[in-house]
Amino acid sequence: MAVAAAVTLLLFFYSFMGASVFCAAATAAGFEDVPTVPFDEGFTPLFGESNLGLSGDGTVRVTLDRHTGSGFISKQYFHHGLFSADVRLPAGHTAGVVVAFYLSNGDVFEDTHDELDFEFLGNRAGHRWRMQTNVYGNGSTARGREERYLMPFDPSAAKHRFSVLWSSAAVVFFVDGTPVREVQRRAGAGMGGDYPSKPMAVYVTIWDGSTWATENGKYTVDYRRGPFTAEFSGLVLHGCPAEATGDIRQLHRATSVDRCAARERELTTARYAVMTTRKRATMRRWRMKQTLYTVCYDTDRYPAALPECDVNPVERQMFERWGESKVAFRSRLSRVETPLSPPLVSMMQAD
Repeated sequence: MAVAAAVTLLLFFYSFMGASVFCAAATAAGFEDVPTVPFDEGFTPLFGESNLGLSGDGTVRVTLDRHTGSGFISKQYFHHGLFSADVRLPAGHTAGVVVAFYLSNGDVFEDTHDELDFEFLGNRAGHRWRMQTNVYGNGSTARGREERYLMPFDPSAAKHRFSVLWSSAAVVFFVDGTPVREVQRRAGAGMGGDYPSKPMAVYVTIWDGSTWATENGKYTVDYRRGPFTAEFSGLVLHGCPAEATGDIRQLHRATSVDRCAARERELTTARYAVMTTRKRATMRRWRMKQTLYTVCYDTDRYPAALPECDVNPVERQMFERWGESKVAFRSRLSRVETPLSPPLVSMMQAD
């Protein structure tokens, strides 16, 4: 009874938590001191170059049409760092469209790749975009660490900053300077080889995810509503570049990692990187309001929670056994939205 009462109280409390939990601006968290990098200096086209556009103010546009998607990649791989972009997503009917901002080394380590993702999942007109974060290490997609959220704003109306902080100890995802997910490596019985540890490049892509992106493929890309264009600016590659050697597969070896030790200490002690009690409280409120699915409460997939999960017995009652939130979220822009049903599919699983 005590647990049920606590759950009821939490549901009541979070039903009235609006945009106030989403108030920590990036400039208030130390991000204003992080330098940006011009596209030509830090990036190069990846595919669909005809659908890439660069404006005079440094904004990069990636477009999906019926012929191709598009994307770009950083010129260097990085050992750790802070990686950010200000993103504006396509408006209107975007079902099946996937825009991604992520780190990966899948082009080099095909079977043992690491990956950290922001995936933005389009929706039907009048329905809200959803966001997914993924954490993979050493090819651990079979032990997927995915989470999905309802975006608390209209990402097509204005740009919002999305950031990934990756160190040897933890990964933190930020939205407009607010931490929304923290994955700690932890010693001993922690993530072990599942933690991303090899140098990764930064990618931006837009592509057709019709088979899974919108209600598990129920709604597909309607190219009559396209083309679909996302804008990226404020690009940040604030990390230690891996040494350019003849064999990129050696970049995770000890000598290359040791060279970046001082840069990582600088990274992890920066104001934006220090996870204070206040930041974690803000993150918890954001997560309770916006989370649609979390792997930490998916007992169908993982009867014993993954080692990095902090399982809260009261919070656990707010999620179905397959990790889906029991709470329905109301948007000021549209009708009531309800969480998606399993199974959850990741970008790498869908490829």
